[in-house]
Amino acid sequence: MNINTKHFGELAVEEKDLLTFKHGLPGFEDDHTYVLLPVDEAGVYYALQSLDKAEVALIVTNPYLFFADYEFHIEDAVVEELGLNGPDDAAVYSVLTLKEPFKASTINLKAPIVVNVHNKKAKQVILKEDRYQRRQLLLTEDKGGEADARP
Repeated sequence: MNINTKHFGELAVEEKDLLTFKHGLPGFEDDHTYVLLPVDEAGVYYALQSLDKAEVALIVTNPYLFFADYEFHIEDAVVEELGLNGPDDAAVYSVLTLKEPFKASTINLKAPIVVNVHNKKAKQVILKEDRYQRRQLLLTEDKGGEADARP
């Protein structure tokens, strides 16, 4: 199927790659169907593109590429809603806020997006833990600073 995108114009996507957010995303509750589109050749950054509104596309990444010790608990209700049977069923993404210069860009570790890789059900989970921030610097001097935009 062909879709209109915010960053890439019209693209063909496979129906098997569509993600379903039963309740949408915070701020985009009416948008329920998305697809992950690679932004860079290395596969570090993706556009989480809404199929409902072409102008809605969030840049996301796998937070573990930048924060290897990132961990959180998913409530049983979310596990059931997504149909997760174990950790290997889940892919985790975090929303980025890109800034100029790039080293000022932030990652939202407080609200990860959890995707069941098998049934493609997805949900943005707002963590109750206080140890993570909505606007954590993506790159710090000890993680490469401005030298490289990839981990």
